[in-house]
Amino acid sequence: MILKEPEATTINARRSLRIAIVRREPNVALSMDVYADNLLVELRAIRPDWEFIEIAPQPWSKNTQDLWHTGNPLRKYYERFWHHPRQVQKQQADIFHIIDHTNGHVAYWLKKQGKPVVITCHDLVQYVYPEILRDQAKIPALSLAMWQYSVKGLKIAQRAIAVSQHTARDLTRWLGVFPQSVEVVPNGVSQEFRPLPVSAVDKWRSQYAQEGEICLLNVGSSHQRKNLETVLQVVASLAEQGRRVRLWKLGGDFTAAQQQFISDRHLSPYIDYLGKPSSEELVLFYNAADVLVAPSLYEGFGLTVLEAMACGTPTIVSNVSALPEVVGEAGIQVEPMDVTVIAQAICQLQDNPVYRHNVREAGLAQVQQFSWRVAAQKLAQIYEELALTDS
Repeated sequence: MILKEPEATTINARRSLRIAIVRREPNVALSMDVYADNLLVELRAIRPDWEFIEIAPQPWSKNTQDLWHTGNPLRKYYERFWHHPRQVQKQQADIFHIIDHTNGHVAYWLKKQGKPVVITCHDLVQYVYPEILRDQAKIPALSLAMWQYSVKGLKIAQRAIAVSQHTARDLTRWLGVFPQSVEVVPNGVSQEFRPLPVSAVDKWRSQYAQEGEICLLNVGSSHQRKNLETVLQVVASLAEQGRRVRLWKLGGDFTAAQQQFISDRHLSPYIDYLGKPSSEELVLFYNAADVLVAPSLYEGFGLTVLEAMACGTPTIVSNVSALPEVVGEAGIQVEPMDVTVIAQAICQLQDNPVYRHNVREAGLAQVQQFSWRVAAQKLAQIYEELALTDS
């Protein structure tokens, strides 16, 4: 889907607005920081006469200067579900934009003020894979209940922003949100994600791979929906074929079960877990990799796929959820559990330079359809429409 830049509203028809951006706790959900930071830069550029204020919860996991010690779960719930919503409620603004659906509960508090509320929904993965919280929460049942309570705030928002058509359909399917209340505004890709000079890429790659190896890249968490077990089976298949293969895993570490699989199949020589790189390092890894392998079972959008294509890296992705919307015809779409087909696609990219070049160029063209500036223009238009209705 191509989202064209909407025509700018004429200055005479506009009035200066005060927009409250309700953010996540800092440095906890990197993708939410990327989303908010990029939109704010573009919104301030296209609406310099508007005022944008940012409100985020207190960092309950880091502040040790009070009676609530670090990591206290009661402190977390107090801050997130009582103190933070009250602070937001005290703000004076024409529009409140909650940039992450997991903070949708704040909408219940804002409803009393009667001001328009916009909430961005990035995915509803816990409805599909509720077990995700099993390894993330001390009391999974409570965390799931609170998550469901929060995301149902989308039902009372004046506008729900979905980052993909797939997520828009999930909003109707799982929450019963009326389609006419949902606007699809895809994510953009930051300008830092771009092809780098060959000399810089070769120097970086030489630190993490040997000459002649096929370097596979996987970026993100290790949750079940990421389907890392299939990626590991692909590595095993390529190694059994005599291919010199190396997997770079960035982001979340392997789970205990995945580590056991690596040990059982003697895959350690072919796999490097490289942690959570800086943004500059991430760009280098995208450029240095031969292919991004992302056979996820569920994605609300798939930002890492967009970033990889922007760096000129061929992508192999699953043909389910939102990923086909992101890659279009530019990526190699596969059945997510088909180890043989994924391994064959990797070999074809490696053995056929012309094919690899064509996939790379198609990816670079595809990412031109996704822009934070276009997303900001669309959001500004939504803000103006809601403010006009509210006045």
